[in-house]
Amino acid sequence: MASSNKTFHARSISLPTTSYPLTLVVEEQLCRLRSSELATSSSTISNNLAGLKDLYESVEDFLSTHDVKCLGTVLDGSIMLLDVCSTIKDVLSQLKQSVPDLQSSIRRCSNEVDTYMTSRKNVTKVIRKYLTDLKRAVNKHNDLVADVNLLKKVEATTLAVFESILSFVSEPKQNRSLVSKLMSAKGEAKIQISEVMKIDIALKSKEVEVKDVQKPLKAVEMNLQDLEDGLESVFRCLIKNRVSLLNILNQ
Repeated sequence: MASSNKTFHARSISLPTTSYPLTLVVEEQLCRLRSSELATSSSTISNNLAGLKDLYESVEDFLSTHDVKCLGTVLDGSIMLLDVCSTIKDVLSQLKQSVPDLQSSIRRCSNEVDTYMTSRKNVTKVIRKYLTDLKRAVNKHNDLVADVNLLKKVEATTLAVFESILSFVSEPKQNRSLVSKLMSAKGEAKIQISEVMKIDIALKSKEVEVKDVQKPLKAVEMNLQDLEDGLESVFRCLIKNRVSLLNILNQ
């Protein structure tokens, strides 16, 4: 069935709002996103970003047909989402810019690999602090009117997708134990890891060879570009959403 497909194309289906309220459209899109919001693969995260874009387009329709009250908390959340999205775009851009430098340094056998790893650790520290702040933001609001509660669910799901991106590009806390486990698991079942993690593992080995990181680096470049493109689309939707909220409040 089409509903089992992870790719999001909800807005391609034309449904009359009288028989299929926009509230249900938003709820169904939220449900689909929640089922994969803890994604660890770049392809699923990219699909989730496409899903967020569709979700915010439905939210625009919802706002245009509902007399939503008490929008103060939602408006505060909208600026926070824009700030988070902008920060993640900066993180992805920084990581993407470091990939060509890393490729070059490995070919030259220079010590710039250490520079990359130091940069990764610094970025990871920032990401972990940001993840803690995001979790606090999600748990702030409970007792809200129905329409606002729905919009806060949208906010929480957006933050969860953003969190999955930050987790994807950060260095896991269990990095050392995972690296040693992978090094000793050559003939055993493969452990699912991201391309970013594959690069970290290769760089932590005693001798870094170009062939060990060439393919993961190329994949990371493509993954980061896809994530950047998806984030840019979501960012534009967030701006439009904030403008709509401000217009409603100023009526």
